[in-house]
Amino acid sequence: MKVILTPILRTLFRPKIEGLENIPEKGPAILAPAHMAFCDSVFLPLMVPRRVTFLAKQEYFTGTGVKGWLTRTFLRGIGMVPIDRTSGSAARAALDTGVRLLAEGKLLALYPEGTRSPDGRLYRGKTGVARLALDAKVPVIPVAISGTDKVQPEGRLIPRLHRVRIVVGAPLDFSRYYGLSGDRFVERSMTDELMYELMTMTGQEYVDVYASKVKVIMDKNGTSAPEAVAAMRGRGQLAA
Repeated sequence: MKVILTPILRTLFRPKIEGLENIPEKGPAILAPAHMAFCDSVFLPLMVPRRVTFLAKQEYFTGTGVKGWLTRTFLRGIGMVPIDRTSGSAARAALDTGVRLLAEGKLLALYPEGTRSPDGRLYRGKTGVARLALDAKVPVIPVAISGTDKVQPEGRLIPRLHRVRIVVGAPLDFSRYYGLSGDRFVERSMTDELMYELMTMTGQEYVDVYASKVKVIMDKNGTSAPEAVAAMRGRGQLAA
């Protein structure tokens, strides 16, 4: 997949990646990118020399017919591993899958926001990355990706031509917290440190609320992301 797609992407989108020296040549680590568009999951693994494994929702892999087969083949080719997020134990199962992959020495990528930003701002991080880092005892590497929201805006299937830039930050060492997995205050502190680093790297405005909750309100009321955030702020639901 790298051999086929990388030259095409380099020609059309002229992607640039900086900070590759911050990714270990071997051994486990977690890449934690801010999430702007679906194609983040395409550009990042193709621009990193090592194989990058993403945890992806199982729904992406359940299509039928030729289209479904092509989609599954493509997603697996760029390093996506399906996880079931529908059952009550789905979160634990996803974490177990991540720990197993890291134990195998894999380079794992996980979006700390849990979903794409609905409006280009940086939203409150979920603690899954922190829990994985503590369980597997691995560093977390923040990644800033810009331009993909112009390449593939929300709801657009056919990409636009626009330059993409990826910056890989210095690894965050959370070894001082090893042995404290499950402590929600520790995991929140780690997550907030990661999100602050991403905010500094990307220059995005930070919103202290989960993007997934904003999207629920947007779908329910037909409002924009800023209007949904304002409504949550008015009800005192920020950081909830």
